[in-house]
Amino acid sequence: MKINVLAFGIAKDIFGGAATDVELAEKATVTELRTSLEAQYPRLKQLASYMVAVNNEYATADAVLQQRDEVAIIPPVSGG
Repeated sequence: MKINVLAFGIAKDIFGGAATDVELAEKATVTELRTSLEAQYPRLKQLASYMVAVNNEYATADAVLQQRDEVAIIPPVSGG
């Protein structure tokens, strides 16, 4: 299945745009998405941490993805 992943903050620079498509197996988890993204965009691994949101809620590593889900990568945010 193809998942469209939205990027925010530094993730936009890493992806080279506001979104990217990732091809995953049916019933893939957030962990599998992260693994695929980090293989395609190795700079993601350099971030101290980043969160994955699915349908406007932070997702756990074992959350199962569906093709229609809205998925976003949310990098660490610095305050000031």
